[in-house]
Amino acid sequence: MWPASSPDLNPMDFSVWGYLESKVMAHSHPDIKSLKQALVKAWDEIDDDYLRRTVDSVPKRLKACIKAKGSNFEHLLK
Repeated sequence: MWPASSPDLNPMDFSVWGYLESKVMAHSHPDIKSLKQALVKAWDEIDDDYLRRTVDSVPKRLKACIKAKGSNFEHLLK
């Protein structure tokens, strides 16, 4: 069985969204326009090395998921 949409295997879910949220929510936003602008700015400023490390971590995560037979595997990544 393959966990087809497991958030633990999707780099956007296990890393990038949290990173963007921490950058964008560091300040309050008076309206949606401000929030969108902050999100676009944070996206544009993501470091390429950060994204590369995130993508490079996927094979390790896949192996851990297989070892855990699709169950929680975060403890296997340490």
